[in-house]
Amino acid sequence: MPTSSPRIRISLSLLALLFAAGCASTAAPEKAQTTVDAAQLIGNWQVDLRPLPSAPGYYQNLVVTAVRDKTFSGTFYGAPIEQARINTDWGAVRIAFVTSDQSGAYHHSAVLMPNGRLEGLSNSTGRDFLSYWSASKP
Repeated sequence: MPTSSPRIRISLSLLALLFAAGCASTAAPEKAQTTVDAAQLIGNWQVDLRPLPSAPGYYQNLVVTAVRDKTFSGTFYGAPIEQARINTDWGAVRIAFVTSDQSGAYHHSAVLMPNGRLEGLSNSTGRDFLSYWSASKP
């Protein structure tokens, strides 16, 4: 059996190192831990509920009166907030909650954006629609 030349052994070693380095660089980077404060939710929010981007603004209030641990309280569209949840585990303040009226339940979710606005969705189970909304503090 012929012995391999030193040049081939070095080339194969370098190739293996390059391959290993390439594999290491494709690994997902660890997400930097960001401190987020859900207390930023407290206050009066003006929510734009327009049905289409081209429609005139249609505004209602979201009032967050308290934030405790992983929950909050308040009102939205004049209805009490129920089943409120907060998640800050992914570097942003994300919320979900339920309100209801005579047509049934509305399931809402939103994320607090870096610019201080809330961007959310509302799913009406009784009226069969999903709507986008945004909110800011006046």
